[in-house]
Amino acid sequence: MAAITGVMSVSSGCGFVASFSHKCKVFLPNSYSLSRKYCNPTSHNEKHYDIVITGGGMVGTTLACALANNRILENKRILLLEGGQRQDYQVQDKYSNRVVALNQQTRTLLSSIGAWKRIEAVRYTPVKKMQVWDACSDAMITFNEDHLADGLAYIVENDLLLHAVSQQLSNKDSVDLVYGAKVDDVSLPTTPGQNATITLQDGKRFGTKLLIGADGVNSLVRKTMGVQYVAWNYEQMGIVATVKLSEPTENIVAWQRFLPSGPVALLPLTDTLSSLVWSVSTAEAKKLLSLSEEEFVDSLNDAFWKIHPKDGMVEAGMRALGQLLEGLSLHSGFTRQLQPSIRGIVEGTRAAFPLGFGHAASYVKPGVALVGDAAHRVHPLAGQGVNLGFGDVAALVQVLADASRNGAVLGDVAYLAKYETSRQRHNVPTMLAIDALHRLYKGTAAPIVLARSLGLQLTNAFPPLKRAIMEHASDHRTS
Repeated sequence: MAAITGVMSVSSGCGFVASFSHKCKVFLPNSYSLSRKYCNPTSHNEKHYDIVITGGGMVGTTLACALANNRILENKRILLLEGGQRQDYQVQDKYSNRVVALNQQTRTLLSSIGAWKRIEAVRYTPVKKMQVWDACSDAMITFNEDHLADGLAYIVENDLLLHAVSQQLSNKDSVDLVYGAKVDDVSLPTTPGQNATITLQDGKRFGTKLLIGADGVNSLVRKTMGVQYVAWNYEQMGIVATVKLSEPTENIVAWQRFLPSGPVALLPLTDTLSSLVWSVSTAEAKKLLSLSEEEFVDSLNDAFWKIHPKDGMVEAGMRALGQLLEGLSLHSGFTRQLQPSIRGIVEGTRAAFPLGFGHAASYVKPGVALVGDAAHRVHPLAGQGVNLGFGDVAALVQVLADASRNGAVLGDVAYLAKYETSRQRHNVPTMLAIDALHRLYKGTAAPIVLARSLGLQLTNAFPPLKRAIMEHASDHRTS
């Protein structure tokens, strides 16, 4: 797919403006002026928009596109502020080490705004089966073992997803996008009907009835809201890399093994490549990053294949459960597909990022709302982080469409509260379950290993329970 290209035009007295197909106006840093139709006639210093979104990552850009794509909101004037510089996308033979596992509902969202067809035109990989197992016992669980359901997830590179959504956004003439927009100050409404105000480091100011913070874990919008934010560091890092499989295979399975040091997972890319996400302590991560490629591959194969000592009490408990399930004519779930071995890593793809938990007690206040990592942050062991953010997008667009249809102000907290309630009902249980799994699998004491092993094996033996887990992981419902 061709890189993003733009038509350059001269902007009065201040450099140039990049415009995609004369639709979505893209303003490059320190070189933009705003169209007269977006000026607030009551102020010479402050430009007015119906909605301002801070943060032009995957979630923020998708939100801008989804808002502009909604038939009720399509005429609302939207400003998207991105602090980073514009990056032109070009397809590379080499896969990026930054990928996301999108669930069915996220794919539906991307399809609804026309971005999924652009991803399909380049590349993505469906996950048709998942196998998760415990290194300290024989317990395991598989999802979609018979491949009867649609794909469990879709592996897409971050930069490709952002490019696909940005291309769709370029067709929306109601959206202005500013790159290099460093936010210096945020002022929120103090009285009903008042605008939120955003000031950039270069002095530009924007007023809006609704400010949406999609500005990540260290969200300035969230800090300005003054809401309680519960957060902790796991003292772990997630190592990512693109790895080469020992032999070609029909690579459609996501593998995850829970080790005492943290989970290690492989996500399919091609018949010979997979994407690695390996959670280890910060100290161990630094050590692994310093190893030679051969030493790193040996350590990775150990993580997937090393046989750990089994406690007698755990083995006895698992045997007893197996006999019970057999007596009840239930599938015991011990049919194991062997995971692949690794022969190498793609040069330059090894990296690591810190892992932590974070959740804002409130996502909204009058005239302001949070989405994505600005509102919540989770451990990557379940691959749900970005899907929670896209779920926020779908819910917020629906609520704002309802508000507009009913003649309410977009920043009306009564409507925003509906968004907060619906998303917290989904996000909080999901996040707490992920955190509990992380803590449960860190334990190595026999009673803990036995309890989690029995729970995993029982879940695997009851297909309705597994289906319920899968459905919750893909659920973006807003009511």
